[in-house]
Amino acid sequence: MAAQPWLLPLELDLIEASAKGNVEAFNQLVLTYQQLAYNVAYRMLSDPEDAADATQDAFASAFRNIKSFRGGSFKAWIMKIITNACYDYLRSRKRRPAISLESATNGEEMSFDPPDPAVGPEDLALKREVLQLIQHGLSGLPEDQRLVLILSDVQGFSYEEIAEVTGANLGTVKSRLSRGRAALRDFLKQSELLPSSFRLSK
Repeated sequence: MAAQPWLLPLELDLIEASAKGNVEAFNQLVLTYQQLAYNVAYRMLSDPEDAADATQDAFASAFRNIKSFRGGSFKAWIMKIITNACYDYLRSRKRRPAISLESATNGEEMSFDPPDPAVGPEDLALKREVLQLIQHGLSGLPEDQRLVLILSDVQGFSYEEIAEVTGANLGTVKSRLSRGRAALRDFLKQSELLPSSFRLSK
């Protein structure tokens, strides 16, 4: 595989080794992207067990299909597989009972970063409440809007990266993002559960 401007030399070596069946090399790629993959899956699925399973399924699929990688952004390639796995889980979920907000936001799964020792317990609890509410708002969005909002506003992907992950053109990405942001903003404005200090002005 020729050198790619989007890939670090070490990453390219790991991809090439993985394509030859080197599990150790692929495990290094997994370590690089597993947190990002899980975070996206959790935001999409609102369930820690489904997110973990979808992430595992996606990496297994990536290892089986890594020979098909033809260059470009490996992160975007991995994220496309992750999102496809999430869509599979969302389709299967329609045949199962809906997940309650309590189970969807239970425990520490909402906090992906280590707690700041300078933040007191009250502020930490308030932040957790807001994160839970935002996740509830995300879960109510159409799947295509939810995905671009997660990739852009939560994970910091560029429009170009999101277009590569979703297979949509830039105009569609921007349109979905605009509609998703507006819907989430309206949800937060209307929610009586949002602490007053976080209320968005109408």
